[in-house]
Amino acid sequence: MCHVIVTCRSMLWTLLSIVVAFAELIAFMSADWLIGKARSRGGVEPAGPGGGSPEAHPPTLGIYARCIRNPGVQHFQRDTLCGPYAESFGEIASGFWQATAIFLAVGIFILCMVALVSVFTMCVQSIMKKSIFNVCGLLQGIAGLFLILGLILYPAGWGCQKAIDYCGHYASAYKPGDCSLGWAFYTAIGGTVLTFICAVFSAQAEIATSSDKVQEEIEEGKNLICLL
Repeated sequence: MCHVIVTCRSMLWTLLSIVVAFAELIAFMSADWLIGKARSRGGVEPAGPGGGSPEAHPPTLGIYARCIRNPGVQHFQRDTLCGPYAESFGEIASGFWQATAIFLAVGIFILCMVALVSVFTMCVQSIMKKSIFNVCGLLQGIAGLFLILGLILYPAGWGCQKAIDYCGHYASAYKPGDCSLGWAFYTAIGGTVLTFICAVFSAQAEIATSSDKVQEEIEEGKNLICLL
């Protein structure tokens, strides 16, 4: 019989696991990793006094995607084109970014699987005599390591020709040149930190769901157990 066990710590761990997985996935798919300088519609340099109006959205470059101004649209607000610049894995601009894509994809896949499993931990707390919380916490720690490797390798690709086109000739490995870092990069870093917090917090969720109070409730025949 399934005993549904809900505690504050286990619910918080579940919610954090889901949030982390979605945050990393959204960051990975975004083009807002590097933000180039806004340029005038009629020239190369940013618009100055009396010059052309600057772009509402500066060009942005992600691991495999980019956003640029649509030269064919002049009088509409939605004048940017966003999408993948690489039609295949081999067309990703840098070998470092290809490695980043692999490490992030593996880490995100693990996080998504943990997020899915975490929903069922209210009803199933162990499998093959192993605590699901401990197994998921271990997997989250492994996913965090993959994410760290990807984030460390990503700036090494700033010297590729694609990044130079967006960030100027001063761009090189670990130097973004004229570009600034976008929200997707910071989101990926924040998600990585939260991943390790989730891995540690999974132990607390395990303690909460296997406490003496929970066992007493189970022995009393209760199927729905809610504890603070």
